Amino acid sequence: MSESMTLSLARYAASTSLERIPEEVRERAKQVILDELASAHFGREQPAGTLAAQYVAGLGGLPEARVLGTSLRVSAPLAALANGTAGHADEIDGAHVVGGHPGATLVHAAVAMAERQSATGAELLNAVVLGYDIGVRLIEACGGLFGVKERHHLNADFLHAVAAAVASSRLMGLAAERYCHAMALATFQASGLVALFQEKRHISKAFCNGQYAMAGVSAALMAATGFEGCDDILGDPHGLLDAWGAEGASEVVTRGLGRDFAVTGANFKFVRAGYPIHAPVEAALSLVARHAIGTGTISAVEVGMPARALRVVDDRRMRNICLQDMLAVALLRGGLKLSETPFPTVLDDPAFAPLRARITLVVNPLLEAQAPHGRGALVTIRTQDGRTVSERVDHPRGHSARGGVTWDELTAKWHEASPEQDVDSWIAGARRLDDLEHVGQLSNLFTNSRSAALIRGSRCRSSSPSMP
Repeated sequence: MSESMTLSLARYAASTSLERIPEEVRERAKQVILDELASAHFGREQPAGTLAAQYVAGLGGLPEARVLGTSLRVSAPLAALANGTAGHADEIDGAHVVGGHPGATLVHAAVAMAERQSATGAELLNAVVLGYDIGVRLIEACGGLFGVKERHHLNADFLHAVAAAVASSRLMGLAAERYCHAMALATFQASGLVALFQEKRHISKAFCNGQYAMAGVSAALMAATGFEGCDDILGDPHGLLDAWGAEGASEVVTRGLGRDFAVTGANFKFVRAGYPIHAPVEAALSLVARHAIGTGTISAVEVGMPARALRVVDDRRMRNICLQDMLAVALLRGGLKLSETPFPTVLDDPAFAPLRARITLVVNPLLEAQAPHGRGALVTIRTQDGRTVSERVDHPRGHSARGGVTWDELTAKWHEASPEQDVDSWIAGARRLDDLEHVGQLSNLFTNSRSAALIRGSRCRSSSPSMP
């Protein structure tokens, strides 16, 4: 009898090691880990990050892993929840060419479990590379980000919970059969209807990634305890691929494992906004600078995009995933600063609403034909004196197709976003991650005792009985 698909994948996962990963892939994984940890530290001060920290602080449990941006330590599943939520709290975390935000789930699940297991930096690197390989392939097997969204009305990032279970199982050193159960148990704990994108404050959108991280860590712990699930959650009737898989799904899951590393497709953000907004902002600012266009002289801005990307950012209620809002701010202020939240203060600028009203989104036939799943844009600006200028950006800065990022670029990004922090220590710790004896040597750099005090104070106030 042939081995099941899930067990084959589990045996591969259990056999992985850092020594088998090429140096350039290790380097990209270090950059991803640094960027995601910094994103969670940054996002701790945002509404979703603050709420998540307050929530887990009140639940107790063993002090196994750090809540980044605080001095708090909680159980590994709760740390994964809090850090994954903070990591995607303000759209500064990385994305991926396949789509979604794998790092906000996978990195924080792996770091929390690595801390619990007193794992080395090398073991963490291997687990993160492995998690990307599984999660990205599962999304591809189910038709990609937009395929999952359009066919099943689900946020495709939920599939990273299964990958987080695999990464966590690897860090725990489980037997391959236990990986199978962990993958199945993760599916019970992760979901996310696309309706979540209709919220206003980017709270449940961030919480999803934290929930998926917690699901992966919890599933591995449950499997280690003896909990069982379907032996072949991927291949069985009514299993994952039967429910959500696209044509040829089973081949996609294992194609190129050990050779084509999905983490190399990670993209880095230099704008605090939904990823389809980045190319339009870059193109528009380039046009304004090159042609010396004053904001007050703009009569119209047309942004041509692929249809699917357009639907993600067209007139959304969440301002940082609304292209009209963010592009209007960028044009008014000459850019989007990483250290600045433009809303609600920009609403008091009398020039904001009229400029926003001049921004139109359209489907660009050429981009739709050439890159229907892409994040490119063709921006055309018309001025009151009759000029019309255009610029196309296929891949925004930080995109893997443009070579990803350098360490100098990441250093500059986080100095700008978090000028009060010791960013140079963050970078140095991440760059020598494969030599660290304990992952805590890196995560301990992302501490803020002031935040911890605020969280403890809030917890005490919320648990105290009201006084007459």
